[in-house]
Amino acid sequence: MNNYSFASIVEQHLRNEGNLRKFKSILVATLLVPTVAMASPETNHETEPFTVSTGVTQQSKTIKGTVVDETGEPLIGVSIAVKGTTNGTVTDMDGNFTLPRVSGKDVITLTYVGYHPINQTIGNQTVFKFTMKEDTKTLDEVVVVGFGSQKKVNVTGAVSQVSAEALEARPVQNVSQALQGVVPGLNFSTNNSGGELNNTLSVNIRGGGTIGEGSSSSPLVLIDGMEGNMNALNPQDIESISVLKDAASAAVYGSRAPFGVILITTKKGKSGRATVNYNNSMRFTDPLLTPKMMDSYSFAQYFNEAAANNGQSPVFNDEMMGRIQAYQSGELEAGTTLNKNSNRWNEYGGANANTDWFKEHYKKWAFSQEHNISVNGGNEKVTYLISGNFMDTNGLLRFSNDNYQRYSINSKLNAQISDWVSLSYGGRWVREDYDRASYQGGLFYHNIARRWPTNPLYDPNGFLMEGSEAIQLRDGGRDKDQKDWNYQQLQLTFEPIKDWKIYAEGNMRTTDRFNHWEVLPVYAHDGSGDAYPMKWNDDYSTPGMSRVSEYAWKENFYTTNLYTDYFKNFDNGHYFKAMVGFNAELLNARNVSGSRDGLITPNVPTINTATSNQKAGGGYSHWSTAGFFGRINY
Repeated sequence: MNNYSFASIVEQHLRNEGNLRKFKSILVATLLVPTVAMASPETNHETEPFTVSTGVTQQSKTIKGTVVDETGEPLIGVSIAVKGTTNGTVTDMDGNFTLPRVSGKDVITLTYVGYHPINQTIGNQTVFKFTMKEDTKTLDEVVVVGFGSQKKVNVTGAVSQVSAEALEARPVQNVSQALQGVVPGLNFSTNNSGGELNNTLSVNIRGGGTIGEGSSSSPLVLIDGMEGNMNALNPQDIESISVLKDAASAAVYGSRAPFGVILITTKKGKSGRATVNYNNSMRFTDPLLTPKMMDSYSFAQYFNEAAANNGQSPVFNDEMMGRIQAYQSGELEAGTTLNKNSNRWNEYGGANANTDWFKEHYKKWAFSQEHNISVNGGNEKVTYLISGNFMDTNGLLRFSNDNYQRYSINSKLNAQISDWVSLSYGGRWVREDYDRASYQGGLFYHNIARRWPTNPLYDPNGFLMEGSEAIQLRDGGRDKDQKDWNYQQLQLTFEPIKDWKIYAEGNMRTTDRFNHWEVLPVYAHDGSGDAYPMKWNDDYSTPGMSRVSEYAWKENFYTTNLYTDYFKNFDNGHYFKAMVGFNAELLNARNVSGSRDGLITPNVPTINTATSNQKAGGGYSHWSTAGFFGRINY
């Protein structure tokens, strides 16, 4: 007797009927949507035979069409996509398209730069003709491009523009967070710092690259024409952001921008009476999606099973398993016992607590605040703007008490010196302070997940246990980092004749960083409540050891831009703009570091108050570049 599956019987039958393809599409759709068959409450689902329903799934079809503008001219490269899917196509040289695998319920969306989008339900039609209307408002928008600005209609490269309104309402810490989900093709990823308060997102445009060993594929970031750190900028000081995504739009920056460019323009003053603006943000943060740890009894069972599979004796004997159960049921108060060979508390296999280390190490919430104030005004000749920002963010780690603060002052002055000469000055100072436990780095977050739930956080006398890492966080020293950015930018614009402008720019950025890092002695307590020194971690394994390290870094960056452009609009609707210029950049950086072990007292953790193993280091780096650039638009 031959055994045939249900699918093979139906397949053979439909092959004979010449309708196999239709059935396969119906069968797949039916399996993906199991809720289409309704059963009464009396239906026995365990004995209900398998049935195939063909009446609820629409057949797929192929549609064709043409897309033209209001004059009847075909539009090339119009994007046509089925809403909510990845199924799509584009129009060819004659404005025609073909789109397979669609149903009557589907909605297709047509999009094209400079035109209003079209949404159309397919229905019973298979042939379409669409007429797209120009979006004159979009085409007249001015976007910032390399060394200038242009109307969007005249931009040939891939450029996305973000306005101040899109950023101001977002309660974020820095610009990279504000840009998430705003610019198509702009990708973000976290780095090795994880969720630390001073962590910033890595950015790339349209995915990673392979140029340069170890390259991050990060775009060039220019703030008012000078390279800078966008995450040290107050998002509320931003007027607009342009993202140059492809080689055509970023070509004017040459080898400095192989992965695209992010152009940030900050706000400037407006003519009129002086205006004072103030706003603040108060927010609460809680940990998201923290892993749920296994209870200690289940953990011990799995651990014993793993040991047995490896031919070893159980790690948790019957007496230990009984204590774990008694602790979980509330019959036993102590989460551990004294070691038989010493007066110290047992950990791991000798302990019987039921600890969720994520709950113990993370607070339920943390408070953050931000304050912004600005003053701007002026007249037809001179405008000014001064703004200030303060941000204070607290971390979620219970024993670390980490804190991040940012202070910034921004100023802008624009003056019309004469009919053909104007001046623009910008100054900005930013300070970041980050204070955290020294132990918070390295494998700390990794070790939380590896901690056994049988270990208690506190011993029966109420002292923190040695194996919890809470002692190192609370008492093991601080890691304090301070960064200062000072930007000075000056631009002179000359217009000797109408539509011909000459620009002279001089920019300077100074960056200072100082880091203080310390390892202080940490102590646990034995069964009598007496303190004893413990190791800090595997790298600092000598119990009671101490160390102080300090690092200072200073960087000076200078840029000079000299360029000129000429613009002409002809009566017949033609447009011409040419630009040529020179750019030079110079960077000098120097650092020095030192460390020393053996603090005389942990209350004064400085290099001068340490006594042994003195080390010193330093370094210097320098680079410069210069080049010519140009652009012609017609």
